Amino acid sequence: MRCYLRAWLLCMAIFSSLYVFNHLAHTLEETNGRDLGELETPEGGSRDTGNDFKNRTVLAGGRVRKPVRCNSLSVSYWNPFWRLPADVCGLNCFVESSSRDRMDSEAEDGGDESIHLAVAACGPKLDETLLKSAILFSKKLIKFHIFADDELQGSFQNALHSWPSSIQTKFNFIIYHITYPSVNEKEWKKLFKLCATQRLFLPLILKEVDSLLYVDTDILFLQPVEDIWAFFSQFNASQLAAMALETEDLRIGWYNRFARHPYYGSAGINSGVLLMNMTRIRETFFKNDITTVALKWSEILMPLLQKYKLKIPWGDQDLLNIIFHHNPESLYVLPCQWNYRTDHCVYGHNCQQAEKDGVSILHGSRGVYHDENQPEFRAIYEAIRQYPFGDNMETALLQPLEASLRTTTNSYCGRVSHLFTKRLKQSIASVQQEVTRGR
Repeated sequence: MRCYLRAWLLCMAIFSSLYVFNHLAHTLEETNGRDLGELETPEGGSRDTGNDFKNRTVLAGGRVRKPVRCNSLSVSYWNPFWRLPADVCGLNCFVESSSRDRMDSEAEDGGDESIHLAVAACGPKLDETLLKSAILFSKKLIKFHIFADDELQGSFQNALHSWPSSIQTKFNFIIYHITYPSVNEKEWKKLFKLCATQRLFLPLILKEVDSLLYVDTDILFLQPVEDIWAFFSQFNASQLAAMALETEDLRIGWYNRFARHPYYGSAGINSGVLLMNMTRIRETFFKNDITTVALKWSEILMPLLQKYKLKIPWGDQDLLNIIFHHNPESLYVLPCQWNYRTDHCVYGHNCQQAEKDGVSILHGSRGVYHDENQPEFRAIYEAIRQYPFGDNMETALLQPLEASLRTTTNSYCGRVSHLFTKRLKQSIASVQQEVTRGR
């Protein structure tokens, strides 16, 4: 009898333990669900943290810089390390209220036909020449999304506000803190160049933006930004991003000779100029070599980093190569003149499109704007940097540039300096015609 009693008591103890464990697990699940809900409302918007006014920044002259109400990053249950603080965007995205009001009113009216251009800037020095080149030749309103280190944010504000009022009517801007997932944040930030990997997370941060052009800080536009923006209209139903090839000549290609990871096509792609249909990126499930299950953008980046981090010397660009290697139907390949680098002229002239049409976007990789290795690249950079807003572009920009380029004919790229000014001349002529008609 005692044996049966002991067995019965033992069974009761086991069932009681199971009940307590099940109840505790259920409670934790509900708590986790509430935590997820704090990051995203059912409608996909961010919740009001109540800190809008507490976190305002007062600018010179009493103007107030107010936080932008951005959507927070959604959380994937499959990857809990994606969880970021709820204020990752809501308290870290700043813009002049007057600019934001214009942007909001356009969106409400359904007339937002402006161009969204993003750039990430980290380090001790500010160089707004990229933004200047975008403004000089374009006729459409440009919305700059500037991701910057804390020490650069004030410098960007001051630089952009110092431009003439006639120029400021051509753009709006938002300045954001550099933002990465809390797990491996330092590794993401320094994976390649400082903050270069920020571009990978833009579809998850800028949830209000449908399409975006991201460019490196060493990019110069030699024709209107809307001309590259027009490539969005050429995407087919499956394409969601556009980049140029890393090289057009496999004899000098890096990926086909040295890569230890998958890459796009036979030559790989260069991420210095990147068009993104952000809506499609957020909604697409990507094939991969991590699992047999297709993953969303928010789910795929961290596993790729963990798998390949010892094999990706070019950081974010290598990760994009891996993704589009497995999803080639999702990429539109830009012609090489839209990402023209020294590789296109130092090792022979291997960009036929530029030979025919001229250079549209100049990419000063490897710091060539600031050394003497490629004087023609530096000459173009200095001509745009020194050009005074409002002056005649032919006499104050084009003529000094052509004079500088004539001194570079002994270099490989200098021998084709006419390719650098062909599109630029057309852009300047178009602007001057607009000025003449406006008088």
